[in-house]
Amino acid sequence: MEVHQTFRGSIPALYDQYLGPMIFAPYAEELASRLGDMRHGRVLETAAGTGVVTRALAAVLPEDVCIDATDLNQPMLDHASSGLPSARVTWQQADAQSLPFPDGMFDAVVCQFGVMFFPDKSLAFSEVYRVLKRGGRFLFNVWDRIEENQFADLVVKSVAALFPSDPPMFLARTPHGHHDTAALEVRLRTVGFTMVTTETVTRESVSPSALSVAIGYCQGTPMRNEIEARDASRLAEATEAAAAAIARQFGSGPVSGRIKAHVITAIR
Repeated sequence: MEVHQTFRGSIPALYDQYLGPMIFAPYAEELASRLGDMRHGRVLETAAGTGVVTRALAAVLPEDVCIDATDLNQPMLDHASSGLPSARVTWQQADAQSLPFPDGMFDAVVCQFGVMFFPDKSLAFSEVYRVLKRGGRFLFNVWDRIEENQFADLVVKSVAALFPSDPPMFLARTPHGHHDTAALEVRLRTVGFTMVTTETVTRESVSPSALSVAIGYCQGTPMRNEIEARDASRLAEATEAAAAAIARQFGSGPVSGRIKAHVITAIR
């Protein structure tokens, strides 16, 4: 099953409730702040998910900046739009590899932790280049390797121990499997971007409890589908095992762990 098809059911709400504030909000605010100099124009967001970055953009950018938030997954957009009723934000289902917009329409394109899910990254980058105005900015981020992201790494290891012959590796394979920024920079330059820079940004991931961390990863991402595909009756067990591992290392109360990502800026 394609990854975008697995962000459905209860996953969007759990994703937003548990992972949103824990790992996405810190980078959403950081990414949105990089467009803080905009006074007017139009911003496109691809892979908007549950709208974490969309909300950050709406909070930072002045009213004269319009925001088009898109995602391939309609259930994610439905959840996102319910949390941000704003006349200047337009929600639209769209494939980042085939954007339904004319050439040179946007002053900036933003994508938070979505590039890893694009089957053809070069095609997606070409589409961003096409819809950007000359001098427009493309801002996106990707997670660093999973070993540099403490909660995710520990969750994967603890759940893998329950399925030693076929461990659920979604987190390591997809969100944390595309951290080669040099390769991404080559793709960007190949499609036409001339000024490309990368910055590594480290933040603290804060959660009210170890269980919240475990629910977020085990039940609020496609890792849930991987667990249930192996044995649907063991989802609670997997969640509890992840929570216990987090608690052993970080404590039984509120927990905090390192997260690390790369922010890439490309100018058309």
